[in-house]
Amino acid sequence: VPLRRPCDLSKMKLSFTLIVTSSAYAAAFTLGNGFRKPVKSSLSMSAEGVNGTADKKKVLVLGGDGFCGWPTSLYLSDQGHDIVIVDNLSRRNIDTELGCDSLTPIASPEIRIQAWKEVSGKDMKFVNLDVAKEYDLLVDLIKTEKPDSIIHFAEQRAAPYSMKDSKKKRYTVDNNVSGSNNLCCAVIDSEVDAHIVHLGTMGVYGYGTSGGEIPEGYIDVTLPGGRQSNILHPAYPGSVYHATKCLDALLFQFYNKNDGVRVTDLHQGIVWGTNTPQTIRDERLVNRFDYDGDYGTVLNRFLMQGAMGVPLTVYGTGGQTRAFIHVTDTARCLEIAINNPPAKGERVEIFNQVAETRRVRDIASMVAEQTGVDVNFLPNPRQEAAENELDVANRKFCNLGLDPITLDEGLFDEVTTIVKKYKARCNPQKILPASFWNKARAAECESLKETEVEIKKD
Repeated sequence: VPLRRPCDLSKMKLSFTLIVTSSAYAAAFTLGNGFRKPVKSSLSMSAEGVNGTADKKKVLVLGGDGFCGWPTSLYLSDQGHDIVIVDNLSRRNIDTELGCDSLTPIASPEIRIQAWKEVSGKDMKFVNLDVAKEYDLLVDLIKTEKPDSIIHFAEQRAAPYSMKDSKKKRYTVDNNVSGSNNLCCAVIDSEVDAHIVHLGTMGVYGYGTSGGEIPEGYIDVTLPGGRQSNILHPAYPGSVYHATKCLDALLFQFYNKNDGVRVTDLHQGIVWGTNTPQTIRDERLVNRFDYDGDYGTVLNRFLMQGAMGVPLTVYGTGGQTRAFIHVTDTARCLEIAINNPPAKGERVEIFNQVAETRRVRDIASMVAEQTGVDVNFLPNPRQEAAENELDVANRKFCNLGLDPITLDEGLFDEVTTIVKKYKARCNPQKILPASFWNKARAAECESLKETEVEIKKD
């Protein structure tokens, strides 16, 4: 599949350019060489925020201890925003449950925040709170902090984990849907006009079900009688996790229509990478790196396997085409979103938060060629099409100044360096898939139980 970049190609560069969206300048992050000379950013933004100025907002980051939440919190703090991290540390508890820690040794929230204070001079708060269960505390927190924006990462984020068994399916629904509903209710009950920015997923659309380019949230349709309308894109989830994101989207539509809650929903692609210009500033700030079959994202798993001399685990034919985004761009997109909130009375704003689309086997070939490992095509644990096309619109972020990081072999070094440094922490048996979409998938993957994974010795 050829490289697809829905952005205007004149605005996209195959470089590791980081757009700093809250100032007049952008700094480029160069792997192994630190920072380049600042260059001007083309992003324009509002002069005033919702309850504060655009260059400094009070932001609650729900799920701010996680893979996307932590680097986003650091980035926003680095840009001058006032950050309060809210997390119940459930992801750390799931590490214990699965018997598989982050490949990188992540410090406690308190140590992380202290380290950030030492290297940046900036303060962040941490509040241990369960958004799905501790509603009164959530309302009180919003009343006390009076945030301009609330970024909502606080959901169980792994599709395989959500399909592991009935207990995990029920937990994913209870946690994700209750958390989103609680957040909307809490904003209403607190009487604080906070802008909710939710991290959704491209999986709400299904893959290749639009008959062409997937639009950003809403799709033009012709109704009976020839009437033209623009409606929310039909949902087509591929897992319980993806179903909860579809339910989130419906809740946001309701509370927006009924109570005027202002929401931006970001349908994000698969995240790759691990560190950012903020997390590399101190060992205690390192981001988590998941490599297991439940939480490891596909490109990070391939890069980890390649660095360790383990054959790459491609599911099925590898013909699945997916959207990708680097973790650094996740943080950039979040700042663009909080700096461009929908006005009161406007419908839910929806962005496709992606850089590009690639076919899985093509990515595997790229990593295999770079690392010299073999590619193993395994039975697919997922119930999904063996092959699909995927064209995605992401013009909104591009028009607001995002210059996305795209896949490039030179950029893989950041991940492989991390992997080689911490390879002793890897449990090789956790690399294989351990969650199956249904009984038929489990039966087809039965042979994997006898598979031994060995890490190549130095």
